[in-house]
Amino acid sequence: MTPLSQLFEKTRAENRAALIGYLPAGFPSQQECIDAITAMVEGGVDAIEIGFPYSDPVMDGPIIQAAADLSLSQGTGAREVFSTLSAITALGTPAVVMTYWNPIERYGVENFAKSISEAGGSGVITPDLTIEEAGPWRAAVKSEEINSIFVVAPSTKDERLAQVTAECSGFIYAASLMGVTGTRTTVSSSARDLVGRIRKVSSTPVAVGLGVSTRDQAHEVAQYADGVIVGSAFIRLLQESQSMGEGLIRVKELAQSLAEGVRR
Repeated sequence: MTPLSQLFEKTRAENRAALIGYLPAGFPSQQECIDAITAMVEGGVDAIEIGFPYSDPVMDGPIIQAAADLSLSQGTGAREVFSTLSAITALGTPAVVMTYWNPIERYGVENFAKSISEAGGSGVITPDLTIEEAGPWRAAVKSEEINSIFVVAPSTKDERLAQVTAECSGFIYAASLMGVTGTRTTVSSSARDLVGRIRKVSSTPVAVGLGVSTRDQAHEVAQYADGVIVGSAFIRLLQESQSMGEGLIRVKELAQSLAEGVRR
C-alpha cells in the first residue's frame, strides 16, 4: 500500500477529505519550488502533486501554463522532477507526479515508473493517457507497486466511467468541469454529480480538481469528495508576490485556510 492510499484511509477514519496541493517542478526555481511545497505542507496540505512542466498542455489554464513556461525556460526536466519528488517524500508527505504521456514515453515507461518508486512517490496522474493505450504503463505501475491515476470528466459516459475507474488506484481524479485549470468564483455543480456517478461504480477514493481556491469552496467539495485538489491558487500567489519570502507566507496562509475548509 502506497503512502497515498494510507493517507485516504486516515482521512476517511477522521471523516474528512484530504487536501492535495499542486505545483510544477522548477517553479519559481528548483529550490523555491521545494520551499513553496514545504510551506503548503506546514500549512496543512496532506499530499502533493508535482507537475512535470510541459510545453503543450491539454488541461492546464493560463496560470499553470505560465508557471510551466518559466520552469521549462530554466531547464527543468525529468531529473529535476524526480529530485523534487524525493525532497517532498523525505518530509513524510505522500506525493505523486502529474504528467502528460509524452515525457513518460521519452524517458522510458519502465524507467519512469521505477524512478517514481525510487523517489518514494506514490504514483502518477496521466491526464491524456487513455486506458486502451495504457497497457505497458499499467504493467510498469504494477511491477513497481505504485498508483496509476486517470482523469474522468462530467462528459464521461457511465459505461466508460466504470472502465476507467476500474484502472485507477490511489484515487480517481474527477475534473469538476469541461475546461482547463484555474481559479474560479464557484465550483461547477457538475462536480457533485460526477462524484455521485463514480460512487456507483467504484469504491476508490475520489479527488476533485479544477477551480477550488478558497476555504468555502474546499469545504463545499469536501462534503462529497474524498480529496480536494488546489493548484492555480497557490501558483497565482507566488506569481503575484513581490518577493519569495512574501510568497511563502501567503502560500502557507492559503494552505491553512483550505485545511480548515476540508476539516470543518
